[in-house]
Amino acid sequence: MKLRKSAAVAVAVLALTATACGGKEGSAGDKPAVKPGDSSAPQLPKYIVATDVKLESPTFKEAQKRGKLLIGSKADQPYLGFEDQSTKERSGFDVEIAKMIAAGLGFTEDKIEWETIDSKSRESTISAGKIDYYVGTYTINDKRKAQVGFAGPYYKAGADLLVRKDETAITGPQSVKGKKVCSITGSTPLQEIKKPEYGAQTVELGKYSDCVQQLLTKQVDAVTTDDAILKGYAAANAGKLKVVGKPFTEEPYGVGMNKDDKVLRDKISDILEANIKDGTYKKIYEATLGLSGSEYTEPPALVRY
Repeated sequence: MKLRKSAAVAVAVLALTATACGGKEGSAGDKPAVKPGDSSAPQLPKYIVATDVKLESPTFKEAQKRGKLLIGSKADQPYLGFEDQSTKERSGFDVEIAKMIAAGLGFTEDKIEWETIDSKSRESTISAGKIDYYVGTYTINDKRKAQVGFAGPYYKAGADLLVRKDETAITGPQSVKGKKVCSITGSTPLQEIKKPEYGAQTVELGKYSDCVQQLLTKQVDAVTTDDAILKGYAAANAGKLKVVGKPFTEEPYGVGMNKDDKVLRDKISDILEANIKDGTYKKIYEATLGLSGSEYTEPPALVRY
């Protein structure tokens, strides 16, 4: 299966190049991850592609006219949203959630065109209509809701800290005073760790993998972002990195889209709800993010924004 092959390559490459980050201690980073190629690895479900979908949605109608969906995603997050540079195949939890939604809208996988969108460019890209929707560890908050629409939340993460395996001084956000903590520009965990109460020296970079590289080479003391992201990176750097396991924020992930397209927003919410109820969502989780060693938990209740 494409995801398993691509994810296996992703883990191998990240482990060799040391460009990954960590997971929740005791669930990823300490607990051995299941390699995507292992016979014991769960299989992805087959998505049922809807037929004769009709929506009074300008975004949907434009997608139908062009004959494909434009989906925004991350490309450097193992087990979540990762693009293999040799095959250009994408894999991970968010990627599969995006494919599941596409099927519910009547689009097969070969009718998807992926766009890698950095965190700092998400709102402007969505508002400009350059993509139809975005799935990529996208935290729902009031500031963003003023600019884009959301369906979800489909997952709840929390900001945590990734440190080197032998680190003992950093035990949570209250212990980073004077420490160099890296995150990416535009992320909500970066804004949180910048607060004076923590006293951290923040380092802002463009990619999480760059932050992790600096952690491995001891240029920074910790990396902060959502624990969901850290789980994949920790699994890819087993024995080198760990997650402190003290989440200090709540990060509800949503599917971002045009703010004024309520019809599409409601339809995607319907698709999420149906696939959570019938078990498809759980199968996706277990075959992607669950491979990092992270235990499955029920998703949060959907909110009609």
